[in-house]
Amino acid sequence: MVKYAVDKYGGDSEKVFVTGSSSGAMMTQVMAGAYPDVFKAASAYSGVPDGCFFVQGATATQDPPGWNNACANGQTTKTAQQWGDATRGYFPGYNGTRPRMLIWHGTADNTLRYPNYQESLKQWSNVLGLTTSKTASNTPQSGYTQTIYGDGDSNTAKLVGYSGQGVGHTVPVHESADIAFFGI
Repeated sequence: MVKYAVDKYGGDSEKVFVTGSSSGAMMTQVMAGAYPDVFKAASAYSGVPDGCFFVQGATATQDPPGWNNACANGQTTKTAQQWGDATRGYFPGYNGTRPRMLIWHGTADNTLRYPNYQESLKQWSNVLGLTTSKTASNTPQSGYTQTIYGDGDSNTAKLVGYSGQGVGHTVPVHESADIAFFGI
């Protein structure tokens, strides 16, 4: 659908981004993983790693349908390689550039628990081939810790995480940080 819109309406394929909060953040990570040839960057607020919520054999009769307690509660842990392999498995053989990722999560999230933040960072650092990180406190505001993976700053790095101390579900959207990260 996105490719169709870009082609039919003259969009700029280099400026296709995805963002969302909560369930939208889950889908943001899935879309960035499944369509690396479409999306250039993503910003996920209070979500879970790509593929975490999938439950083999889930049915619509569950209450709520498809809910995965282990994932939501931050109990689904994998190695960075396992998370990365799951993402790469959507598009075997894809050798192009993967989307840049911006991950936001609050330490007091009682819906999609805080361990999901670290699992997401493990996943995307593996997918993007990043092994080093640096942190800065009180960035972009008091109580937040910024983690930048690889080279660059918060606007140019391939992977940036923001942990909000005492922030619940969902982290308030930081539009100016997203826009700067997207380069628009």
